[in-house]
Amino acid sequence: MTQKTVSSGRLGSLDILRGLDLFMLVFAQPVIVALGAVWHPDWLAPLLRQLDHEVWEGFRCWDLVMPLFLFMTGAAMPFSMSKFRRADGGVDRAAYVKIVRRFLVLFLLGMVVQGNLLWFRADWLRVYTNTLQAIATGYLVSALIILHCRGWRGQLVATAALLLVYSVPMSLAGDWSMTGNFAYRVDELILGRLRGDLSYTWVWSSLTFSVTVMLGVFAGRIIKEGPRDRMTATALRLALIGAALVAAGWLWSFHTPVIKRIWTGSMTLLSGGYCFLLMALFYWIVDVRGHSRGLGWLKIYGMNSILAYMLGEVVNFRSIAQSLTFGLEPWLGDFYGVWLTFANFLILFFLLRHLYRHRIFLKI
Repeated sequence: MTQKTVSSGRLGSLDILRGLDLFMLVFAQPVIVALGAVWHPDWLAPLLRQLDHEVWEGFRCWDLVMPLFLFMTGAAMPFSMSKFRRADGGVDRAAYVKIVRRFLVLFLLGMVVQGNLLWFRADWLRVYTNTLQAIATGYLVSALIILHCRGWRGQLVATAALLLVYSVPMSLAGDWSMTGNFAYRVDELILGRLRGDLSYTWVWSSLTFSVTVMLGVFAGRIIKEGPRDRMTATALRLALIGAALVAAGWLWSFHTPVIKRIWTGSMTLLSGGYCFLLMALFYWIVDVRGHSRGLGWLKIYGMNSILAYMLGEVVNFRSIAQSLTFGLEPWLGDFYGVWLTFANFLILFFLLRHLYRHRIFLKI
């Protein structure tokens, strides 16, 4: 079987895996949770538990959604940032302008989604409290590392340094409770009343956000630089690294608990390992074996991921569904709310599908 090369076009596995992540976030999970609120079969309870974040220590399937989003951002960077270098190896000043602009736009969009920016009330404003802002920060740090540390060694050292700088004070200057950890104190000092959910930390956790993005960068580099006639070996390499990271995260958890809400070092390695394993699986299925039947529709989300996230989180299409189907309420009873949730995200899907068919993508 002829193997596809990375240079033949976009990396299909990356778009599809990112699409799966966004589909779960802006369609599947909200609909299943709405269904679980009115229907209570025994088999649904374990699924609903996995579709919610762990309260504190531990790791559930839903805790992987945000790390995977960051990881995918990093995986695309070796491909997208290659144009930032001149033929002589230098970096154009315009590259820094583009990087900072992307950081600022993502950060602002994060404030729109979860920072209460659209309430237009200063006392409700939250500065740093959203996934898009974590992506923005991780992207900024990772972009600077890529531009100034071209070789594998330099990038690995920089990434390890980020993890070390985060972990040392977390271990020595506080405990692992919700309000006693070092990252919480940093947020309290810097953000004060502008913090969001107090069970999450952002400022100090930006260091490990950046590590997660850099893990994605390494995955992207492995794929981009892998021999084109040995793509199966590249997939295997990704899987082995993923397994090693999962093992490392699990072993580290005996000293540092896995806590997604403060993005501990053990959680970073554990989730990064799962991301590597998913990347290996999708790369092997889609790019190596060429099997994308039944998966291609996920590109509708994956190639417009920021727009899908923004519309899914900010715009309420339920009012449209309610205006057109209010007559179903007596027939559906308690399940009418489930229908409205389903219709809300179905409308979003068809909107994204229309944009996909016309090759209209939000680029930041």
